[in-house]
Amino acid sequence: MKVLLRKDIDGVGRRGDIVDVKGGFARNFLLPSGSALVASDAVADQAAAMRRSRDLKDAQDLAAAEAQKAAIERGRVHVPARASAQGKLFGSVGPVEVATALTAATGVEIDRSQVLLPEHLKELGETTVAVQLFGGVQASATIEVVPQG
Repeated sequence: MKVLLRKDIDGVGRRGDIVDVKGGFARNFLLPSGSALVASDAVADQAAAMRRSRDLKDAQDLAAAEAQKAAIERGRVHVPARASAQGKLFGSVGPVEVATALTAATGVEIDRSQVLLPEHLKELGETTVAVQLFGGVQASATIEVVPQG
């Protein structure tokens, strides 16, 4: 069954795309939730208009992501944590703490899911952390874990 997507659906398509999906998926999920319309010749113009607006919004979001990347990479961000005299942390610094520190330091709203940490930080010192922004734009933030107090 061919449908016009009214919003982005993971694994199916993006807003304005005309896609072919199984009939049951369309009847039971896409159509009742308002996520899609049955595709016909009359909706082709509407699909083109939706794709144009999507492309314009994507371009604006990409420009905003580049500006956010510059703000994130500008300087070093300090994350205070309780630590022993040997430099080992009592606990660890994870994506939540990094995202909170980045948001406070740069003014850019960062969610914890955007912070790409292979493992939690467990020692004092400086490290580079990747932050995933819109459209594949990835910023490298310099994080310095400092003793609290």
